[in-house]
Amino acid sequence: MLHLRLICPPARTDEVAAVLEDCPGVTNIVVLPGAARVPKGDVIICDAARESANEVLGRLKWLETEGSIAVEQVDLSLSKVADDAIEEAPGAPDDAVIWEELARKVSADSRITWAYLAFLAIATQLAGIAVLQNSLVLIMGAMVLGPEFGPVAAICFGLLRGKWPLIATAFRTLAVGFAVAIAITFACALVSTWLGWIDMSNLDTNAEMEFIVKPDKWSFIVALLAGVAGVLSITAGKSSALIGVFISVTTVPAAGHAAVALALGAWNEVAPSAWQLTVNILGMVISGTATLMVQRKFWPQVGRRSSV
Repeated sequence: MLHLRLICPPARTDEVAAVLEDCPGVTNIVVLPGAARVPKGDVIICDAARESANEVLGRLKWLETEGSIAVEQVDLSLSKVADDAIEEAPGAPDDAVIWEELARKVSADSRITWAYLAFLAIATQLAGIAVLQNSLVLIMGAMVLGPEFGPVAAICFGLLRGKWPLIATAFRTLAVGFAVAIAITFACALVSTWLGWIDMSNLDTNAEMEFIVKPDKWSFIVALLAGVAGVLSITAGKSSALIGVFISVTTVPAAGHAAVALALGAWNEVAPSAWQLTVNILGMVISGTATLMVQRKFWPQVGRRSSV
């Protein structure tokens, strides 16, 4: 269930209440006349099934400028009327895509932040150390830590909606993030070579590590599957599934390997790593966009009068 708090002009309170009463899956409607101070107006609160969110938000979109809409996730609801509302709503809660929520999430994830750069730089350095130590454990840690799927999802959403500024912003975030992460890892690896800690022999990877630098058809297939799973995990709010996506793709390990190879002057190792990185991102973008298209067109849970 979702909990909605609406602030609306008093002259349109009855209109808002009528919309909520008409939408399937909406219950526990409460009207508090004159309760809001900033902005001034009436407060209306209600609970809604996830499957009904698109219809409610679509029909009350005008409140975004004339009032306010706040939506919260309800972790526990002990109510027969709430259970009945979920049954009345179309589709299943886990299948529901709240498009307004997704739009704001991908917009936030598409921007360059210090936290994003820090996580990606640390993940790439861990991957570089993993390559030098032939450590699958460190590789997995680096893959989980990498935050790069956020901008990838933003590109998918931008392609779905034709939002080219969002696509450009997300692509820039990916490019700048990996450039900074590779540069930092390269600098650290270069210092290590000067200190005599590493040399070309450290790039002799074992068979279990070769998947990082040998992109093939399986790399692309894995990226396609990861893109589908990643989009589904975001739209369904399944963070545990998203961790599995991170472990599946080798974007961060490829970046770490490229940085170390550059520092050691192993130019023949750089191109395969760069190609691996490209294949993974391209595969996720293709399948992620296709998944969003399927969700928008064929899944019925978006509601009878969805705004998408």
